[in-house]
Amino acid sequence: MSAPAGSREAPVDQRRVRTLAGELDEADRGRLPIAALTERHPELSLADAYAIQQHNVARRMEAGDALVGRKIGLTSAPMQRLLGVEEPDFGALLASMRVEDGEAIDVGGLIAPRAEAEIAFVMQHDLAGPGVDAVAALRAAAGVVPAIEVIDSRIADWRIGLPDTIADNASSGRFVLGAQLTPLAGLDLRLIGVVLTRNGVVADTGAGAAALGNPLRCVAWLANKLAEFGQQLRAGDVVLSGALHAAVEVRGGQSVRAEFAGLGSVAIQFTSDEGEVS
Repeated sequence: MSAPAGSREAPVDQRRVRTLAGELDEADRGRLPIAALTERHPELSLADAYAIQQHNVARRMEAGDALVGRKIGLTSAPMQRLLGVEEPDFGALLASMRVEDGEAIDVGGLIAPRAEAEIAFVMQHDLAGPGVDAVAALRAAAGVVPAIEVIDSRIADWRIGLPDTIADNASSGRFVLGAQLTPLAGLDLRLIGVVLTRNGVVADTGAGAAALGNPLRCVAWLANKLAEFGQQLRAGDVVLSGALHAAVEVRGGQSVRAEFAGLGSVAIQFTSDEGEVS
């Protein structure tokens, strides 16, 4: 993959892309994290990072996986300040990453999982940038569903910079969607509150405004960003629009539930290697 249209970065180093993509793929398969890419390659560009991500996504699709949507990360102002960035990033959602509502995830298949409550969009129509705004995103979506994203990192101890998380498919792991699709007409997504509980105890709370001020703005940003890579959102795609609170660490024997005002709820359980679940 070459640098995005309009980018002033140097051309992507394809040899380095293949090497680092291989390291991340091996870390994922072996559940053994690696040192941050940016610590060893401080010159790593965002174009390099997205090329690494897409290389591994293509590898998985060639092996039989399927692209079912996208996830958006770094949509909150505190996280952007923490990493010194001014815009979100994105990753791919693959069929193998989806877990059904109420089912269990074996944490032995992950490295350092954390849970986030998010508002997920289901696209009714294709949506292609550039020039997409929140109104266009609203018209293209069939509705929203409650979601929990389980993020994970192939980078040791979550010591990530922006190129690290982009290359690592935006630190994705698993995702679960609720069963209730709510049309957008009459909804003010900014005001949708959520309570995330872990083993029945409140772990954090949030609201839709945490995602770029309005989750619809996240979808619009994504459509415009994908256009830089010659890609677009497709009808039927799922879009995770960004965390509404700080990520919550999870381990085997715990259950996590997200309850959204007006949208319903979604839950996931975590088992240990021994199969323990709360």
